[in-house]
Amino acid sequence: MDVLISIDLEGVAGIATRQQTLPGGRDYERARVLMTAEANAAVRGAFAAGADTVLVTDSHGPADNLIAEQLDPRARLVVGDPKPLDMLQGISEKTDVVLFVGYHVGSADSFGVLAHTFSGGAFADVRLNGSSISEAKLNGLVAAEFGVPVGLVTGDEGICNVAERVFPGVVCVPVKQAVGRTAALTMHPDTARTTVEEGARRAVEAAASGSLRAALIPKTILLEAEFRPNGAAEIVSLVPGTHRIDARTVQFRAESPRQALDVIIVWSYLVGYFASR
Repeated sequence: MDVLISIDLEGVAGIATRQQTLPGGRDYERARVLMTAEANAAVRGAFAAGADTVLVTDSHGPADNLIAEQLDPRARLVVGDPKPLDMLQGISEKTDVVLFVGYHVGSADSFGVLAHTFSGGAFADVRLNGSSISEAKLNGLVAAEFGVPVGLVTGDEGICNVAERVFPGVVCVPVKQAVGRTAALTMHPDTARTTVEEGARRAVEAAASGSLRAALIPKTILLEAEFRPNGAAEIVSLVPGTHRIDARTVQFRAESPRQALDVIIVWSYLVGYFASR
């Protein structure tokens, strides 16, 4: 069993405020410790279920948040950004299951801790075939291109509710409840790690038994993005295949989830550059 763990920060127990998630924030260094410990819980659970290899991909912001020397030495680590498969770097046809740890709901969700989709500064909403999506949804579709199921999703209750609707047989571990966009009722980190470890064990066991299935890839992949900065849609519409449909929104018809992910990454970098000028 080859296991990929994609870990974000916003959905980790004990995390609720923006300063915790940003380098230079008052509690960012502490947040890195919490994130690394929750990654280790998932690693332990995967190995307890018989995993042969575990690869951990740092999937938050600049992707250099995990403290490498504190990571379980049995696991390997993907660190740094940008990378070709973004939050799923390291996935392949040989991967048996992917675990999403510390995930969160999308930017258009009305209630979720630190909700955003790929870039909170760039996107007010990202839609697939007319419906708002989260990072988990698109990443799950990219995993499905490789034939890989999503076995575990951890984060707040919001993302767990989303995951149960889109990933067949997924194990969901809610470690906190949203009180507001930057406020949460959270488990104690030790308790959360115990539940994450158990969830990872169950997910890998399910993958080993063959009871998990990859997400269903839609025949049509029509991607839309509504941007926050004024003028961003104008510059992004210069990307080949991108069509501007109003002052803030663009559209792209992708051939695959992977292409949709590539386009979102390019859009977000362009908007980041545009907004910084």
